[in-house]
Amino acid sequence: MVKSLIEAFENKPNPFNTPKFGVEATSCAPKEETQLVRRFGAAAASEDSCEFGSAKYYTICGFGGVLSCGVTHTALVPLDLVKCRIQVEPEKYKSIVNGFKVTLKEDGVRGLAKGWAPTLIGYSMQGLCKFGLYEVFKNIYSGVLGEEKTYLWRTSLYLAASASAEFFADIALSPMEACKVRIQTQPGFANTLREAFPKMKEAEGISAFYKGLVPLWLRQIPYTMMKFACFERTVEALYKFVVPKPRAECNKSEQLVVTFVAGYIAGVFCAIVSHPADSVVSLLNKDSGSTPLQALQKLGPKGVWKGLFARILMIGTLTALQWFIYDSVKVYFKLPRPPPPEMPESLKQKLNAQ
Repeated sequence: MVKSLIEAFENKPNPFNTPKFGVEATSCAPKEETQLVRRFGAAAASEDSCEFGSAKYYTICGFGGVLSCGVTHTALVPLDLVKCRIQVEPEKYKSIVNGFKVTLKEDGVRGLAKGWAPTLIGYSMQGLCKFGLYEVFKNIYSGVLGEEKTYLWRTSLYLAASASAEFFADIALSPMEACKVRIQTQPGFANTLREAFPKMKEAEGISAFYKGLVPLWLRQIPYTMMKFACFERTVEALYKFVVPKPRAECNKSEQLVVTFVAGYIAGVFCAIVSHPADSVVSLLNKDSGSTPLQALQKLGPKGVWKGLFARILMIGTLTALQWFIYDSVKVYFKLPRPPPPEMPESLKQKLNAQ
């Protein structure tokens, strides 16, 4: 299905892209000027390694997602482990500092790396779907809306495209997330993915890997919607109100700094929006017999916010690094990177005519 969608939109122009030139050669223009414009246009196009919306474009975007999510989540496994333990055993793990002290005392330094393998595999698969399919769905939905509505409703478009992508990304993530949380929060159950996966399958069947899928959707879909929409609009705002020059005049390093700052701002909001559901997921994967409603009742109104500071610290850094890595991959492979959205000329004329 995804492959057919990619092929269908392979040569579709980018609706967010603005014209490279403000003036086009007309039929009455000198022949030399017309040829000069065409040569400049060809040179500009040759800077990109592929067409926007091509199969190569989506493939590299997916690869960027694998790196950005897989690497960053794995690097933050120690903080994630402490965060999960604070959520499910707040009486034992009272804070981030206390959580690290208790973990080091009981499990040693190696104990902080528990769950790294399912984290690496699960979040790499999630990143592939999250970033790759986001680009696909954004392109599809913008094609349905048209140029003018794409600009006017761009926030809604970001929200819809990211929610659609995350729906499939969580299906890919769920089995490894279940293994990770079980390893991190159930002492003595298993120390590695090779131990945890067969034990869970034998004891509970395939359902063990998807029992947390609905809470995962409730956690990840709002998180991803905030992550992408907030990032896109923050980048737009930074270039409009903070950065003293247009993005086209910024070098690659300056552009990546803007990406990192926008990513961190988006990450803080992501953490707050998704934290209650994250607490439910952690408790569900620890207590095999619980339902989402029972887990929510057990945590209570205050319990769902346990570990929020750790999550803000983790997700803020995580999101900033993810966007930085993802954008760096686009820069390295010379993918088309459209500038912040600008109002189409047709819409400007309509507004001026009113």
